[in-house]
Amino acid sequence: MLYRFIPNTDIKVSTLSFGNFIYGSGMWGKTSADEPQGVALQNKAFDLGVNFFDTADAYDNGRAEKMMRETITYAGRDKIVLSTKVGYDFYSDPGSAGAHRERKQDFSPAFLDFALEQSLKRLNTDYIDLWQAHNIKLPQMTDELRTALERLKLQGKIRAWGIALGPAIGWREEGAAAIEQWRCATVQTVFNMLEQHPGLEFCHRSDQTCSTGIISRVPHSSGILQDIYTADMTFTDHRKFRDRNWLVYGLKKVELLREIQETHRCTLGQLAIKWLLSFPKLISVQPNIATEAELLEFAAAASDPILLSGEEMKKIGDLVENDFGFGPEAHACDLKSSITDSGVTRSEYQLNTPIPKLNPHHTQLASSSTEQTPGSVQR
Repeated sequence: MLYRFIPNTDIKVSTLSFGNFIYGSGMWGKTSADEPQGVALQNKAFDLGVNFFDTADAYDNGRAEKMMRETITYAGRDKIVLSTKVGYDFYSDPGSAGAHRERKQDFSPAFLDFALEQSLKRLNTDYIDLWQAHNIKLPQMTDELRTALERLKLQGKIRAWGIALGPAIGWREEGAAAIEQWRCATVQTVFNMLEQHPGLEFCHRSDQTCSTGIISRVPHSSGILQDIYTADMTFTDHRKFRDRNWLVYGLKKVELLREIQETHRCTLGQLAIKWLLSFPKLISVQPNIATEAELLEFAAAASDPILLSGEEMKKIGDLVENDFGFGPEAHACDLKSSITDSGVTRSEYQLNTPIPKLNPHHTQLASSSTEQTPGSVQR
């Protein structure tokens, strides 16, 4: 397994991270009855060299964190880098099983103190290595929040903090501001060969500021980059929110990547990971891992020091910028935005576009009762 440091820390993480949302969240068709299989995969990942494990307090209202506790015992607390998230007040707004509605959020210092203590109890530990503000938006990114996070860091209850963007693809302004104005430890975002924005910009901003490690989630574009779909497939889970063009054109796009795949003598799923790891500021890839076969496949890619050449990276970048030659209908889905009137913005590279100054005062956002919209990716 290859490892990289979270910038400006002594925290070394495996380039493959294990997120336990698959077995720890009911949104993926798994229930508490599947927990033994999920824990076995977590433990197997550790045996393969994975030391970076990511969960969230909101996944099934604490159940995922409790699952992670078993692997902490298996591996030894000092042998793993433990990441969890905060921001959803599921204590007062628990939601309903299988629902995709956004729940009440709270990033006030008082709630952070409370939620952290609850996570520490569920995880049976006295500190968190990486604590991420979960699906945070610009109005919530305040000096008050940053001060509270730094206070908890000084107290030794967290070692580093960052933000986790989503569930939908986007939130470019939040990620850019976190990197440039907060210089936070990490930004987790949807980022893959077919959906390169805003992740590409985040990597470049991190290069410029010498700060912030980028964590890629949905690195296989919800399965398109795994060679597991056909054009006539339909979905009943989180993938039903994807635009149909994601599937139709996605299957055509991957055929134009075959030459590079064959050069590297790897699976398409492995190429997707190797492409991401070719960015120096990309510290870890967090794919959906539901089976041991997937775990072994992805671990092999994260253990291979031979990455993509500059020429290969340029070729893939040019294909994306030209919609793979299939026209505007093949363009990646719009990005969610908290600053546009429509709530979305075109998927494109915006490194030179100004980013808003963060609000120094706390603004509590009302919880949303709307369902996810097409093009979103639930995590």
